[in-house]
Amino acid sequence: MRLVGADGEQIGVVTTQDALRQARDLDLDLVEVAPQADPPVCRIMDYGKYKYERDIRQKEARKKQSRVEVKEIKFRPKIDRHDYATKKGHVERFLKAGAKVKITIMFRGREMAHTDLGRKILDQLIAELGDSIVVESMPKQEGRNMIMVIAPTKKQIEAKVAETDNGAAPASDEG
Repeated sequence: MRLVGADGEQIGVVTTQDALRQARDLDLDLVEVAPQADPPVCRIMDYGKYKYERDIRQKEARKKQSRVEVKEIKFRPKIDRHDYATKKGHVERFLKAGAKVKITIMFRGREMAHTDLGRKILDQLIAELGDSIVVESMPKQEGRNMIMVIAPTKKQIEAKVAETDNGAAPASDEG
């Protein structure tokens, strides 16, 4: 097998027993890194430390990822003004938090004949939220529901990210 030392230097082609003996002398592990190579490549390393560092790197990568949440809010075509205002407030709160919002208008019975009422509610919501949103999928009828997906603008998302970065800054030692 081809052997790579603990510091990354090429030791050369050695027997398995020699490689194991060298690893044992250094109180390290012998790890096969390229079994498909001819001859196979092994490395002398502290495998526990390697696994620990790999896990830390993966954890950091996950921390930097951003998951987009999709919140759903449901309306009815005959919604009262106050109820509409309350639900609009929820939508605004979700958007400020950086989540996408799936807005569903549910039709029952004879309301199916008046889908234009549901469309008016969605258009009113788009008009009132204005430039703070991007309509990702325009309103479309799916069975008894009319569905639309909106998302915050890039500007809002960047502002939220900057806000969370500033909030996570370490406190200074004044005092």
